[in-house]
Amino acid sequence: MTPDKRLGELLDLVIREGGSDLHIYAGGPPTIRVAGVLIPITKYEPLAAEDTEAMFKSIVPEERWQTFLKNQSLDLSYSHRADARFRINGYRAQGTVAFALRLIPHAIRTFAELNLPSLLEVFTQRKQGFFLVVGPVGQGKSTTLAAMTDRINDSRAAHILTIEDPVEYIFTPKRSLIHQREVHIDVPDFASALQAAFREDVDVIMVGEMRDYETISMAVTAAETGHLVFSTLHTNNASQTIDRIIDMFPAQQQDQVRVQLAGSLAGIFSQRLLPRVSGGLIPAFELLINNNAVSTLIREKQTHELNSVIQTSSQEGMVDMDRMLSELVHKGEVTVEHAYEHAMDPKTFERYL
Repeated sequence: MTPDKRLGELLDLVIREGGSDLHIYAGGPPTIRVAGVLIPITKYEPLAAEDTEAMFKSIVPEERWQTFLKNQSLDLSYSHRADARFRINGYRAQGTVAFALRLIPHAIRTFAELNLPSLLEVFTQRKQGFFLVVGPVGQGKSTTLAAMTDRINDSRAAHILTIEDPVEYIFTPKRSLIHQREVHIDVPDFASALQAAFREDVDVIMVGEMRDYETISMAVTAAETGHLVFSTLHTNNASQTIDRIIDMFPAQQQDQVRVQLAGSLAGIFSQRLLPRVSGGLIPAFELLINNNAVSTLIREKQTHELNSVIQTSSQEGMVDMDRMLSELVHKGEVTVEHAYEHAMDPKTFERYL
């Protein structure tokens, strides 16, 4: 497998320009995303359909290429030189091959380097529980999970298992023993990998994404039975996350899941990446910590009241997204306009301002 020379040049450009994503598609020039903004690389001519197919095929193993031809989409990871890895999604658009590449730096950054709260370390030192990092696509969830996982790796001797599709950050074992399993290569699906984890003497499980109720059910059970489980969901905030999890289950199982979540949930961290006035991106976040009040609301189907608990529990370490957005504005880190775009409740945000 010999990578296309043009693609290699474009990946070098993404790294050099501090980009996060590269888009390759037929009918237009390659496009990169830098600090949240899409920028066409106009020195390149619009790509033809045969160009995009050749570029994608050059980095896809033959057996995975057959999967792409069958399913018309494919997720995989790709190591570029010694500089970085890329998470890739290939797909067809109007009959032509297109693909998006997300940069995954080799170096796993710390909480401080990512401007994340040191309180996250508390969750990495728990022996068991279920902790979720949530938010829309492209908001740094995988990077936050990697920082949390590597903090465990730095600080204690644990057996860590990651289950990903595809594997993103590569961990170097430090104090911990780490195994990384890739769906479709090392295991057929997330649920199968979680089921096997019960027989692998695992302490910490990082699941790349919760996609179905079988995976969530296994993850919650793992958290109940002495494991620390981290994962992600594409939801906007803590209350929506709880509702989404419960709604994935058949109606006759939902009361049981509420009870399980009420007992096993450690916390939910929702984050957004905002353009920083000084350049680059800075996170804003919401943090829900499970306590007696939160547990009761989950059990009693009162999740709509979780936002109020977060707003009134800052002394316990909880963080309200709208309050944090207003603080970033007051510090001159982000503009009012960008903060307003991410406000959970615009009226509440305006009151904090």
